[in-house]
Amino acid sequence: MNVRDATDWVSPQALLFNTRIMNCMSKAAGDPERAVNGLLSVAQLLEEPRLARLYTFVLREGDVTIDDIIEELEMPRTTAYSDAGTLVEFGVLTRDEDQKTHTYSAIPITLTANLDGDEYTITPTLIEAFGRSPRDQDLDLLIERHGLGKLAAALAYAIPYADGEMSERVAARELDLQHAFAIGVLQALRDVVLDMKTVDPYFESIRNAREQPPTTED
Repeated sequence: MNVRDATDWVSPQALLFNTRIMNCMSKAAGDPERAVNGLLSVAQLLEEPRLARLYTFVLREGDVTIDDIIEELEMPRTTAYSDAGTLVEFGVLTRDEDQKTHTYSAIPITLTANLDGDEYTITPTLIEAFGRSPRDQDLDLLIERHGLGKLAAALAYAIPYADGEMSERVAARELDLQHAFAIGVLQALRDVVLDMKTVDPYFESIRNAREQPPTTED
């Protein structure tokens, strides 16, 4: 694997205790309290797919109401209020209460961690991929069997694959998974990449496998 360092990230807990935080959330530099709170927020988003899905939905749509959330994400009203409130408490959503109908907007977040010299940046694109996992059998199975680190590694290959800069065969081989399974994962993540590329302000910070040559040329 060419992105072995990404697969070392098995869980948010490992990230919490084994990484040195370089930057967490936009404009957090110089504010340790906000940086650590941002780290905890990212870890929480990567623990609960429903919260991850809600966060990236608001990020994509801009200002949304509870009714928008209920309709688009097909969740009960009580759950929508509870989850939106939780994300406000995490500091990744804001709530505008100036009007009778409250609106929510998302704060773009990024977390760059350094583990023994290996650096990786989590952005909303990875959060979106995690949020889709309960509704995508391949992504769900990938996380269940291999953890979030493997999802991050797969995303690194999905980017050049989605851009047409790496063949499906090479990308699937480099993931070191059963071939048909790897293709299913890549196809699911290609949709994530295409949906988030223009939405995620930190997209260019995601590790891209095209920056490292494959183990064997296609």
